[in-house]
Amino acid sequence: MTDAKTKTIPSSSVDPDVTAGVAQFLGAVVVDLQALAIDGKQAHWHVRGDNFQAVHELLDEVVEHAQEYADTAAERVVALGLPIDARIQTVASKTTTPKLAAGFQQSRDSIAAIIASIDATLATVRTAVEELAELDPVSQDVAIEISRGLEKDRWFLFAHVAE
Repeated sequence: MTDAKTKTIPSSSVDPDVTAGVAQFLGAVVVDLQALAIDGKQAHWHVRGDNFQAVHELLDEVVEHAQEYADTAAERVVALGLPIDARIQTVASKTTTPKLAAGFQQSRDSIAAIIASIDATLATVRTAVEELAELDPVSQDVAIEISRGLEKDRWFLFAHVAE
């Protein structure tokens, strides 16, 4: 008897090995994006100092984008017939993003911390781009779009602290 919680959804004619590979690489992307969204919101609430309002609002945009990208990647995996695990305990135990300091932070420190999280997430996304190239070009396209968006968010944040 198959457990209903873990039963796969029959997909189209996609090879099960392809589906498992997509889930492996995009699942890691989803985990890091969820961590970025959570930490980005924490930074948003606790940013202080120079250029507060602009940084506060930009962090909200980064969070919104991370949530949208996570949803896109997760829905690709589910569309292929496998479940995705982005529960908070899974995200906390599997993310590659660095730990965010608690409490209030000066804007430069908040920006640096979120850039570090974006960089860690980009490393995971770039691995997905490379590995999905031969495995599933449609899923690779999802990863490429996520990379493009994260790089833009990183640029916008970095512009606030660039000399």
